[in-house]
Amino acid sequence: MSAIVSVSQIVCRYGALTAVDGASFDVQPGEMFGLIGPDGAGKTTTLRALLGLLVPAAGTVATCGLEPRRQRRELASRVGYLSQGFSLYGDLTVDENIRFFADVHGVSRWRVRRDELLDLVRMTPFRQRLADRLSGGMKQKLALACTLIHTPDLLILDEPTTGVDPVSRRDFWKLLAGLRREGLSILLTTPYLDEAERCARIALMYEGRVLSVSSPDALREQAPGSTVEILARPRREATAYLGKRQEIAEIEVYGERLHVSLPDVQPAAAARVAESLAEDLRGAGFSVEQARPITPSLEDVFIARLRHEARLSEAMSQEKSA
Repeated sequence: MSAIVSVSQIVCRYGALTAVDGASFDVQPGEMFGLIGPDGAGKTTTLRALLGLLVPAAGTVATCGLEPRRQRRELASRVGYLSQGFSLYGDLTVDENIRFFADVHGVSRWRVRRDELLDLVRMTPFRQRLADRLSGGMKQKLALACTLIHTPDLLILDEPTTGVDPVSRRDFWKLLAGLRREGLSILLTTPYLDEAERCARIALMYEGRVLSVSSPDALREQAPGSTVEILARPRREATAYLGKRQEIAEIEVYGERLHVSLPDVQPAAAARVAESLAEDLRGAGFSVEQARPITPSLEDVFIARLRHEARLSEAMSQEKSA
């Protein structure tokens, strides 16, 4: 099947600033695809190019088989876009907002579609409430309903759950999972790595470049070295103590537990190294309840990869200035 989104070596600039630098990836029909990266990585700029809001300086983009800039009107009928900011009308009711977007897209029989969507997002009891009086999570559900009113082939979401409470985030993702099961293709950006785990594939972006495109499981398997989880007290002092060891690249804190990255330790040796670290900590007077090798989380892999790229960029800069 042809990709519903195809991006090949695109370059996007704002004046002298290169926001996207040779990015390539594709999204398959019915797939949930995540575009992941820190602030300033180029995610939103990439979405703007996909929607025809920005013309790449180089490379090619096809969205729903269309050239976004040249065929924007046709593309608008096939894509639903949910931006980062609240883009609805606060002085209109839930019903009125949906009707407005139905009129924009020229949807016939919009009342039937509206009722279906309100049932889907469980907002039928609030249809006469002004949008400004909805909670953050309910606003996002209403925005999703408005985005889906014209039954698009592709749904593009730019950080849809940022600033939304955990319960509303979970409900929103249940909605997306249901839409994907019905065959809707979804492309999204998110700063939450637990959300990225729900995607079939993800693209890691850093400084405008796509570093990797793979499934979350494959990314974990490709992670170099090993990760050891240590539960030691007092935690802060144990973290500082371990941070002095040269074989440890990074230490991430998760509650009371430490995730220790060992890039040069092969998985077969990870248990032995974990025990060695525990003995060293005990010898230094720390209480160690647990030290064991673990499968790195997607967040572990993501942070390690970004810091690796940052070190490479710094080394290249030093070579150029030498």
